[in-house]
Amino acid sequence: MADFNEYKGVWVFCEQRQGALMSTDFELVSEARKLADELGCEVTGLLLGDNVEGIAKELGGYGADKVMVCDSPLLKDYTTDAYAKVVCDMVNEYKPEVLLIGATNIGRDLGPRCAARLHTGLTADATHLDIDTAKYVEFLKESSTIDLSKQKFDMEDRNLKMTRPAFGGHLMATIICPRFRPQMSTVRPGVMKKAPFDQAKADACEIVKPAFQLAESDIETEVVEVVKAANPDKFEGKSVEEIFGAGSLDVNNFTTPIVELAEDMKTAKGLWYFMRGNTNYDETGIATYHQWGWMGIDFIYEDGAWKIWHMVNAEDLNFRAGTTWVEKAEPLPVLPEYAAIADFKFPKPNVPAEVYEHWHDRRKNVDFPGVPQPYHSFADTFTYGL
Repeated sequence: MADFNEYKGVWVFCEQRQGALMSTDFELVSEARKLADELGCEVTGLLLGDNVEGIAKELGGYGADKVMVCDSPLLKDYTTDAYAKVVCDMVNEYKPEVLLIGATNIGRDLGPRCAARLHTGLTADATHLDIDTAKYVEFLKESSTIDLSKQKFDMEDRNLKMTRPAFGGHLMATIICPRFRPQMSTVRPGVMKKAPFDQAKADACEIVKPAFQLAESDIETEVVEVVKAANPDKFEGKSVEEIFGAGSLDVNNFTTPIVELAEDMKTAKGLWYFMRGNTNYDETGIATYHQWGWMGIDFIYEDGAWKIWHMVNAEDLNFRAGTTWVEKAEPLPVLPEYAAIADFKFPKPNVPAEVYEHWHDRRKNVDFPGVPQPYHSFADTFTYGL
């Protein structure tokens, strides 16, 4: 068994692609900052690449005290052999207590290889991390159905408690690594909250360029060409039609309609719950998302036909295909005109969940047709019977 006194600090493997940091890096560094504060140690980013020193200080703005920059032309593009060797050499020399890696395609390849070489355990796809046992117990109270009165906890335990979905998301498992170091986990992108960027901390971040050995003979694979499947930056500010063309698809299933007709028989308002599948994009490119929520519509009888007057689309749950609906989703901002209905929620699922948050995306879509004045049947508010 390793001498745990030799292992100090929380490290984050910071992934870059073609010289640009990934959003997952900032999420993990922010979370590492919280863990390090509880352990009373530093946060160190480990950045590998070719000529990447210039992007390192940005990690300090999210909580890194220092960044170890391993620069080499052999590290320009990711290869398992090269990256695993350098990461393991750095860990063996500097001995961090915790090593976090984003559960991206690269991270899911790199993490297991490094854990095997370092003779330690690895928790894959973690969605919640704790050091302090009291905080972990509070997390269980909020997100699980465990009868805590029958459980015993070592409140002095300082092992990293790594929680992840199991059995297709129907259960949540908490894993510890009490016998080996470093404690390693890959962490799902998008589940850890990114801290606000602090320029002063970025400026104060220490950049370290350690010596390391890496030769072409250490690498069994050759990267011939890197082809980007999608570039999210080029989608910014563009419509769905511009991104996907005429072939884009958004499928809605509406259920349990409630329609209220006004006494003047000229206006009505309706409420529908919906399950929707749509195509979107994120840092990995084009992706499919599942959404649950409700839609409120005002109707007006005009020119012998019922027409849409106002429409509100409210997503209460939004998750990416391939993940589970009990995983964390950060709440979206609530527009002031819909603050009165922001407390509406679906019932909490009777399953352990890492976080159960509701997305309140209250968007007001008008102009079907121009709104007549005055709105004499109902008050010009959006209650929809809630």
